[in-house]
Amino acid sequence: MQPRAGRIMVPLAGLVAALAGHPAASATAPPDVVSEDSATPAEQAIQFWTPDRVRQATNYDDSLDLSSKGVKGSAGTPDGPPGSVPPTGREKASAKRSKQVNLPNTVGRVFFTLPRADPRDPRNWRYCSASSVQGTYRNLVATSAHCVYDTRKNTFYDNWIFIPSYWDGKGAWDGRAPYGIYAAKTFNAHDDFVVKEDYDFDYAFVNVYNGIKVGWEKADGRWRWQVTNAGRLGDNVGGQGFTWNRSTKLDVFAFGYPAGRHPDGDKPFTGRTMKFCYGRTKPMPETRRYDLQQHVGVRCSFTAGASGGPLLYGYRSASRTGYLVGVNSVAWDTDGNDRYDHISSPYFNTDTYKVYKTAANRWTGNMP
Repeated sequence: MQPRAGRIMVPLAGLVAALAGHPAASATAPPDVVSEDSATPAEQAIQFWTPDRVRQATNYDDSLDLSSKGVKGSAGTPDGPPGSVPPTGREKASAKRSKQVNLPNTVGRVFFTLPRADPRDPRNWRYCSASSVQGTYRNLVATSAHCVYDTRKNTFYDNWIFIPSYWDGKGAWDGRAPYGIYAAKTFNAHDDFVVKEDYDFDYAFVNVYNGIKVGWEKADGRWRWQVTNAGRLGDNVGGQGFTWNRSTKLDVFAFGYPAGRHPDGDKPFTGRTMKFCYGRTKPMPETRRYDLQQHVGVRCSFTAGASGGPLLYGYRSASRTGYLVGVNSVAWDTDGNDRYDHISSPYFNTDTYKVYKTAANRWTGNMP
């Protein structure tokens, strides 16, 4: 039996008064940046995600099943000079080297429900991966656009929260959310993804409210909670740097929470803990049906659930920081053996920087 042509899959993964005397959101976004506040009240979103629902959330994926054999893409080219924003703690001094790979506290899972769908139905409980990234008000999360926006229903997801450094052990709920839970305030994405479903723009930056720590207790079959203010996301876990207009061939670490199956049905990951890959990026093939011409990929067997996790350039284990140069967007089976062997990200250029800059200057504060 002849092997099938290489194909790709897009893993769609995946309470206190507001502060006074702080600036409002930044000025109007550029015309090609879409910024929209979450339709779900923050308190409602956090209350929705009880421990039972978090455990039952599934990775969000949707097979595109497209041939990519023998087709070349432009791989993305700089449209201006390179630039960068340093990560937390590396603005001045350089960190010491570490011989082991220390997983970044900034990376975690985002949970959301499908829009215009019954939130009580577990089939609508989904998750992706994401990371805290440096911003003016330390309230910024980077992920894939398909982890915030539903192109089939043309709207942003509901009940969207971020849990950094998520770990699904058998202990208390605090072990799964050691740095608190952060509800979405404002979604920021590129117009070419929202309107044209162009996966060369499959990235998003989400402004989150200050976090809360939740103590859950179950009595009489119902969950009850107690909360405390956890403060700003970036103060608790730091923020990765951001860089754009770089080479298409960089040594990067990719992080995420894969849990989906390979095309052959094998399911090597559980999504309960963070995983990583390391390698050098390269240009990936073009997929015109989804306007995908400018992706860079790295060898990695991540499956659905890892969507939105960061590709970090210049990562240092000692400081657990690097520079965000991409987000997990597409899983590839390049040799047609029904096993994903690469992941790719849109090439980060000046368009990406516009979305990032808009989001990086929005203030949120505590949950209203």
